[in-house]
Amino acid sequence: MAGIAPTASSPDCLFAIMREKVVTALKAVLPDLPDDVAARVEVTPPRDAAHGDMATNAALLAAKPAKRKPFEIARELVAELAALPEIAHVEMAGPGFVNMTLKPELFHDVARAVLKRGAAYGRSTLGAGRRANVEYVSANPTGPMHVGHCRGAVVGDALANLLEAAGFRVTREYYVNDAGAQVIALTWAAYWRYLQAIGTDIPAEEFGELAPSGLQYQGEYLIAVGQALAEKHGRSLASADGGVASVDTWFGTVRAEALEHMMGMIRDDLAALGIHHEIFSSEAEVLKSGEVDAAIASLETRGLLYEGVLEPPKGKKLEDWEARPQTLFRSTEFGDDQDRALRKSDGSNTYFANDVGYHARKASRSDLLIDVLGADHGGYVSRMRAAVAALTEGKTDFEVVMCQIVRVVKDGEPVRMSKRAGTFVTLRDLIDEVGRDAVRFTMLTRKADAQMEFDLNAVVAQTRDNPVFYVNYAHARCRSVLRLGEETYGAAAVTDEALAGQDLSILTADEELAVLRRIASLPRQVEAAALAREPHRIATYCIDLASDFHALWNRGREETSLRFIQDDAPEASKARLALVAAIASTLRIGLGILGVEAVEELR
Repeated sequence: MAGIAPTASSPDCLFAIMREKVVTALKAVLPDLPDDVAARVEVTPPRDAAHGDMATNAALLAAKPAKRKPFEIARELVAELAALPEIAHVEMAGPGFVNMTLKPELFHDVARAVLKRGAAYGRSTLGAGRRANVEYVSANPTGPMHVGHCRGAVVGDALANLLEAAGFRVTREYYVNDAGAQVIALTWAAYWRYLQAIGTDIPAEEFGELAPSGLQYQGEYLIAVGQALAEKHGRSLASADGGVASVDTWFGTVRAEALEHMMGMIRDDLAALGIHHEIFSSEAEVLKSGEVDAAIASLETRGLLYEGVLEPPKGKKLEDWEARPQTLFRSTEFGDDQDRALRKSDGSNTYFANDVGYHARKASRSDLLIDVLGADHGGYVSRMRAAVAALTEGKTDFEVVMCQIVRVVKDGEPVRMSKRAGTFVTLRDLIDEVGRDAVRFTMLTRKADAQMEFDLNAVVAQTRDNPVFYVNYAHARCRSVLRLGEETYGAAAVTDEALAGQDLSILTADEELAVLRRIASLPRQVEAAALAREPHRIATYCIDLASDFHALWNRGREETSLRFIQDDAPEASKARLALVAAIASTLRIGLGILGVEAVEELR
């Protein structure tokens, strides 16, 4: 999963184009080259830019099946490649690698491709229309979104965008855990706030003794729920004296309306972060539909269930372990480290069984399932992968992206808890403090399973050390240059279409070619990031492209011949405006995958 596909699927991918030429050259050297060897040939950026634009391992791969030394094949491959019109220089390196330097015209063509294709540049058919379901957030509907949910929300949303850019048909899904004990606790807490709203002030300690699991949720966010219940139902949900009525009188109503309010609040929080799911699946509805029993029956008909006793857990308590016979799923036949309980000894379903039913639902309409989960769900992965493999007979793939928690600090200290929430920092607190785009970009600057510290001071600082500012500063600078170009030459001369027709042969300076090389690598980056399920790679790409542009900008301040607009050189200026427009467009594409707005100017 971690590397680029041998045959990339973007029409814009210069690496894929050159790879085909390398394979053709290799087959000219070795006519009997097996197809499976040719399929593994890679063309990648060299580790050191001084070694050229691209490197290939073709000779190394072919040596064993050809029964020849790698350097001998590499020497003949170099001769074949040197004859190509795209190649400026080619040489052997190490034990059999071949390094290639391309002619600048190829990179000029890349800039034209960006200007002609616009937002479609870099998009791929890698996914071949496969149906990918990305489930993310899925927070319990018991309160507002908090910082602990934020990273998974951003990673999941950016991953969905990335998969779409790579040619998958993506569904974004949220699983509403509305059937467990926490929803019962929420219902009692909302009822407590309702009693307060009608004028019955029962102390938290006293009410907690009435609730089955105590008064778990005491945040101020439930005050609005209680008031809404009071406005709609008056005193009808309370006893005659305004106290706690029988549970049958109020529980179903309060549960439904509290959940509706909570999910409305969660949707609003997610919308503030730019996140919109296509599907919200209810756990209670899945259970009611009989899909859990149907999934279990499907496994049973194929002989994948048996009655048995699990080994006791070593060093930790598992919720689905009992020292009594249970209905077990033969998950070890599908790569799990132990068989898993689906039904307890009393015949009731385990939590895992409910998840199996839900994933059976998702799998019925998907070729690929991706769950974005917190790092504390590590033990969940192997069992669910086994279940999906068994249910779909291997037709649907299952993957998990793990997200580590985020520690929010300000002035070097952990951020204090939210008064509204009662016990945690809310997502809305974070967005209000630094803005949506800063939250999204910063959350994507590191791999999802790496520890992260979200420094509020750094995120709002307008310095190079703030990545979202640094990238948007590059885009804003590009737009400023293009506006000046419009003032100088007229708007018609600075459209993407007009600039794509410019002679770009003047773009040969090292800094100009460095930017063009970076732009040329975007299609490869999109495919590699999609295959690895790592949207943070696109954030890194945007930072690198911004760095290349800032270097070019600074070089222009030192050397007048590299300035973007020169009064005495209109054609050269328009060529450089074409480069600037291509940079701006590429930055917008990258930021769009991340779900971040590219600003026109910084204020």
